[in-house]
Amino acid sequence: MKKGLLFLAFVFAIFFESAAQTDSLLLSNGNLIVGEIKSMDKGVLTIETDYSDSDFKVTWDEIKKITSKSKYLITLSNGKRYNGTLNSIDTLKAEIDTYDPESLLRSIRGKKAETEQPVGGKEIVNLAEVVYLNALDEGFWSRLSANIDLGWSLTKANNLRQFNVRSGLGYLADRWKASSSYNSLRSTQDDVEDVKRTDGSFAFNYFLPKDWFLLYNFTYLSNTEQLIRSRVGNQIGLGKYLIHTNKTYFGFQTGINLNSESYFDDTPSRNSGEAMLGAELNLYDIGDLTLLTNLMAYPSLTEKNRFRTDFKLDVKYDFLDDFYVKVGTTMNYDNQPIEGATKLDYIFQTTVGWEL
Repeated sequence: MKKGLLFLAFVFAIFFESAAQTDSLLLSNGNLIVGEIKSMDKGVLTIETDYSDSDFKVTWDEIKKITSKSKYLITLSNGKRYNGTLNSIDTLKAEIDTYDPESLLRSIRGKKAETEQPVGGKEIVNLAEVVYLNALDEGFWSRLSANIDLGWSLTKANNLRQFNVRSGLGYLADRWKASSSYNSLRSTQDDVEDVKRTDGSFAFNYFLPKDWFLLYNFTYLSNTEQLIRSRVGNQIGLGKYLIHTNKTYFGFQTGINLNSESYFDDTPSRNSGEAMLGAELNLYDIGDLTLLTNLMAYPSLTEKNRFRTDFKLDVKYDFLDDFYVKVGTTMNYDNQPIEGATKLDYIFQTTVGWEL
């Protein structure tokens, strides 16, 4: 009897697991993959299957047809965002069946009449226009992204030791996203003063139609090379993605920055107002390589002829599942540093990292 019950439990487990695998992909080479689509970002779709211990990753432009009953957060290259299902109606064309998530939530909670349906509609798009998918029933963790990079070096000459950490954390909601970063460099050497550099940031973007967004950024920098004990920036502004595809995105942002600085010497602290103008480029369709670069310019509005720039460049190589090697540089320029500090400070870092 017990053996019979165990057998039935096993059969039901297989049945329900198979029933959950309701999504299918037809690839350009004719292969068919059946499973559960988890997400698609930066031109790569992740699908879970019964016949593999690890998730499959499929290049989006290799997909000819997609069939799914799951509900997704969907973003198009023109900046439109939907909550709904995505199913092919022809080769390389798909229909988005949308719904209003707030009305659906009220219906689930019993605050609407049973006959009232969530407000929605249908939209016909090319598959190439879809730049982001995320299964809505995956919960909090599916919308979270994280990474940490570590680097360490030791040189016998002068007993040079260097350790650096780079990290990031982000969350993407239906209409907004938030991200933060923390980076640190420590370098010690015999008979030489220690070099210390720490920078961090928090960014919040609220999405508007046609790929515009409102932004708030908080930035922090401590840098012994430029004698900066603390540089804190509070930025508000407006941005737009000019290019947003499965191969790249390029955008700009502009606004104002309230800058507050204190120093390691006796120089008095100073506060200033600055204009802010920046651009960011991300290329992620170059094999296993990803390139991200960011340039920000800060012409002062309250200090005569002062001008600052921040520049970042990261090249990442994915070599094993979620592990990667990253080479990056960060530069800070100030044409009016305090006495004894350099105008330009830069670092080059090579790290090994992991991402969620």
